[in-house]
Amino acid sequence: MEEFPYHIPALLPETLKLLEIRPDGIYVDATFGGGGHSRAILDVLSQKGRILSFDRDMDAFQNRIDDPRFTFVHSNFKYLENFLRFHKIDKVDGILADLGVSFHHFDDPERGFSFRTDAPLDMRMNRYAERSAAAIIAEIPEPELKAALSTYADLKRPGNVAKAIIKAREGKPIETTFQLADAVRPTLDPRQEKKELAQVFQTLRIITNDEMGALRQFLLSTLKVLRPGGRLAVLTYHSVEDRIVKNFMKTGNVEGVEVKDFFGKVSTPWQLITRRPIEPSQEEIERNPRSRSAKLRVAQLLPNN
Repeated sequence: MEEFPYHIPALLPETLKLLEIRPDGIYVDATFGGGGHSRAILDVLSQKGRILSFDRDMDAFQNRIDDPRFTFVHSNFKYLENFLRFHKIDKVDGILADLGVSFHHFDDPERGFSFRTDAPLDMRMNRYAERSAAAIIAEIPEPELKAALSTYADLKRPGNVAKAIIKAREGKPIETTFQLADAVRPTLDPRQEKKELAQVFQTLRIITNDEMGALRQFLLSTLKVLRPGGRLAVLTYHSVEDRIVKNFMKTGNVEGVEVKDFFGKVSTPWQLITRRPIEPSQEEIERNPRSRSAKLRVAQLLPNN
């Protein structure tokens, strides 16, 4: 038995309310994890309703729901369109994506997501993926690593961190979480060591799982599978992914390029339901500290899309 829950979903009541679930509708939980969101949606659905829940990690399969209205899809959510077609579904009524990493990944030492315990430097969301974080560390060029650290981590000296990793791997392969932490620790601010270590590990996790590439592909596919009037709800946890989601919901493209009509009005397929992101209350943060950085954005697909 696990000491910690697989995952506790953030902003659950707010998400369900803003999705405006239709009891007979078809819904997608793009990030199944512990199944909290999917179970909550099933509680609202009638016997005619249906939910398909995606997760690329087979560990999540243990949380599957024994209900004829539920379908577990072992896949990266970037293949949303393909798998809906496979299940003979043309359009869905709502899509939810919680981009936070499940507690399970951080709390299971064998997965190598955390610097708190010494473990193989794995970090693959899908254990069958070809390259682990250790394999990437062994091959990544220094300029590419520096650029990733600059983009995904709020470090004062990302170049120094990249140099430290490259220097350490030249002496001995970096194959464990402690070896990575030891390699970068001298370059970090001692007063912010845990925070900066977390950012270094976050950067490597994002690279290992191509999280931003998958997110962009997933978002674009929602335009093809949502019915007009359907809603997209996305929970983000760091500024880069939040910016991508914000841009997409504002403009309909992941770059955030505004296309204006003859009258200068931005042409977008979305109506924003949340003008500003919804964040957890202090009460929720006290109950679930890992929810503190969550931001919920919701948009509705306009007619004629």
